[in-house]
Amino acid sequence: MTAKIALAVSIFPGTQALPIFAAQATGAFGRRGLAVDIANAASSDDQRGGLAEGRYQIAQGAADQAVAMVEIAKADATIVLGGDGGFNRLFVRPEIATLADLRGRTLAVDVASTGWSFALYKILSRHGLARTDYALAAVGAPSRRFDALQRDAAAAAILNPPFSIHARRAGLRDMGTVATALGRYQGFVTYVMRAWARAHADTLVAYLAAYVEGLRWSLDPANAAQAVALFADRLALPHDIATEVYTGAVDPADGLVPDAALDIAGLTTVLELRAEFNDTIAATPDRYVDLSFCRRALACAV
Repeated sequence: MTAKIALAVSIFPGTQALPIFAAQATGAFGRRGLAVDIANAASSDDQRGGLAEGRYQIAQGAADQAVAMVEIAKADATIVLGGDGGFNRLFVRPEIATLADLRGRTLAVDVASTGWSFALYKILSRHGLARTDYALAAVGAPSRRFDALQRDAAAAAILNPPFSIHARRAGLRDMGTVATALGRYQGFVTYVMRAWARAHADTLVAYLAAYVEGLRWSLDPANAAQAVALFADRLALPHDIATEVYTGAVDPADGLVPDAALDIAGLTTVLELRAEFNDTIAATPDRYVDLSFCRRALACAV
């Protein structure tokens, strides 16, 4: 028997991970000769550092993480597949009536200089708050941001499911979606190091094809009960919350994007926000994207 190729993939557990869970559960990775090991990222710093160091070969995270690797760490990363808009919502403590009430408060973020933090800064700027009007606590992944809100260690945070569902049920105030506030926005993507991709092109194509197959399986209504069970098992959720996460995942307007197509307009928004809060000129998306592997994968996915 031919040994399977081992791949370590860094993810943030949540709605966006369903295609990976499905590709594992349905054998899509195995059929393509891959043994995929999933590692939950503690923070975007952990994910980016692990990818650059070779601890992970593939990462699924916010699109801006790949951009940050290129622009901050000067590491040659590239986005190879899209995913979704992020499923993110802004939550605040119950005593916060309006976003202007966050003046002088501490906000929980992953890290201060990447990803959803820029989205948060932009939303608050539209409510009259400058970056100097609030403090930041860089606590890491959504689970940690939710914990900071619960403990009153932070007054606001951006969360995605299942943590946004936990937050609502815990009595935290939902201030709406990031997408509603900002318009088109590319949330989660798959990204890799360019050198690794060039040296392991066939392996990357096999991974992406299996991922797409897992995504197609996930969006098929015939598999709804199994998909809910996957969320319940992999994210340690009760059935009712797993069902709510799945409902968001398959929402035609805001759910997982068919075949994980990359939203170039949404990625442009990501780049414009990074430029705005770093006082630079936004680069064009093609600097950070290589969809050649995706095109090959789509040609052989079933």
